[in-house]
Amino acid sequence: QLQFVESGGGLVQPGGSLRLSCAASGFTLDYYAVGWFRQAPGKEHEGVSCINDLDGTTYYADSVKGRFTISRDNAKNTVYLQMNSLKPEDTAVYYCAAAGGICSSNRTMYNYWGQGTQVTVSS
Repeated sequence: QLQFVESGGGLVQPGGSLRLSCAASGFTLDYYAVGWFRQAPGKEHEGVSCINDLDGTTYYADSVKGRFTISRDNAKNTVYLQMNSLKPEDTAVYYCAAAGGICSSNRTMYNYWGQGTQVTVSS
């Protein structure tokens, strides 16, 4: 069974940090780009970050650039999103998803999706 399992979400104060993990099972991530998306209540899905398969090129939304870092460990079949200097506007359900080859801003290019993990930034 092909699936992603996200973890690492939770409640954090503004300025705090969290690290999200996205572990794949049933398939290898080696030939997939992996992206992180988020959806806040009443808002559209937003692309947060993405990392290509082979060359590891990374992409970030302007809203998180300089604060979030995406990385991958193919040996562990896992992708991470390190989130620092969190703000209340980062509150959302975060999803990871895999697309063949290279990153895309088109959500329909992503074949596999995780179930999501809640991140809440509040004092």
